[in-house]
Amino acid sequence: MLILLTEWLTAHFTVFNVVQYQTFRAILGTLTALGIGLLVGPWLIRTLERRQVGQHVRQEGPVSHYSKAGTPTMGGALILVGISVSTLLWGDLSNRFVWVVLLTTLAFGAIGGYDDWLKIREKRSEGLSAKMKFAAQSVVGLFAGLVLYLSAVAPVETALIVPFFKELVIPLGWWFIPLTWLVVVGASNAVNLTDGLDGLAVMPTVLVGGGLGIFAYASGNALFSDYLGIPFVAGAGELIVFVGALIGAGLAFLWFNTYPAQVFMGDIGALSLGAALGMVAVVVRQELVLFIMGGVFVVETLSVMLQVFWYQRTGRRIFRMAPLHHHFELKGWPEPRVIVRFWIATVILVLVGLATLKLR
Repeated sequence: MLILLTEWLTAHFTVFNVVQYQTFRAILGTLTALGIGLLVGPWLIRTLERRQVGQHVRQEGPVSHYSKAGTPTMGGALILVGISVSTLLWGDLSNRFVWVVLLTTLAFGAIGGYDDWLKIREKRSEGLSAKMKFAAQSVVGLFAGLVLYLSAVAPVETALIVPFFKELVIPLGWWFIPLTWLVVVGASNAVNLTDGLDGLAVMPTVLVGGGLGIFAYASGNALFSDYLGIPFVAGAGELIVFVGALIGAGLAFLWFNTYPAQVFMGDIGALSLGAALGMVAVVVRQELVLFIMGGVFVVETLSVMLQVFWYQRTGRRIFRMAPLHHHFELKGWPEPRVIVRFWIATVILVLVGLATLKLR
C-alpha cells in the first residue's frame, strides 16, 4: 500500500527511492509487525483474561502442565494482525504471491480460531473434530494449489526441485495441486503438534521463516538464482516482505509467550503459521528444503504417528508420551531445557537447509 505513496514521493524526494527495495521493505515490515505486537500484546492479554479466554489442559498430559490451566489463549490473533497489517502496508499488493500466501494464512487462522472458540465455549481441550478440521484445511490447501497452478507463468513454478542437484527438476503437471495440499496441510498440523511448550513452536517458525525468506529473495532475483542454481520464480522475491512481517510478529509474540508464558497462541496461531511456512516453500519451490529446515516439526509429527501406530499394534508405547517434547519432560528435563534445545536443533537444521543453496 505505502509503496504506491513512496513511488509518488520519489519523484519529489529521491530519498524515498530506498523504499522500492524489497530488502528495505522487509526490514520495515519486520519492525512494523514487531512494534504492533509489543504495543497491542498487553491490551490483548488483559482482554483475554477479562473475557476468561483461558487454556484448557488435557488431563492425560504431563502433571506439570496443570498449573497452566486458565492462561489466556488465542494469542495467535496478535501474530495474524501483525503479519496482515505489516504486509498490507509494505508489500507490493499487485503481486499474486503476496495475496495467495496471506489469504491462505488467514484462512487457516480462521479454522484454528473457530477450533479455539469451540474449546472455550465447551470448556474442554478438544474443539473441532479431527475430520472436520482436516476437511477444512484440505479445502483451503487444495484451493491455494489450484490458484497457483492456474496462475503459473513458467513451467518451473509447478515442478519439483530436488536440493543438492542443479539439473534435477521433475515436472509435476496437475500433481502440483496435491503436493501443495500435502505441504501446506502437513506443515500446519506439524506446527500445531509442536505447540505444546512455552515458545517451543514460535521460535522455530521464525527461524525457518527466515531461512525461507532468503530462498524467496534469491529465487525472485534472476542474477542470484542463476548464480546459485535455483529456479527463478518471477515475483517470489516480494515474499521476503511477508516473511519479515512473520518474523516480527513471531518475535513480538515470543515476548509474551516465553517461559513462563503470559499467553498461548492457540490453534489460531499454530495452524496459520504452519500454513504460512508451507505456502512460502511451495511458491519458492523448496518443499524438500522445508522438510530439512523444519526437522523439529517433522520429528514431532513422526513421534505422534509412530506412537499411535505402535500402540494400536502392540498395546505398548515407544515414547513415554507424544509429541516428543513431552517424552523429554517425563524423562526429567525442565521445560526451558527442552525448549532451548529444540531451538538449537532448528538453528542447525536451518543452516543445513541454507547450505543447499551452494551444495548443488
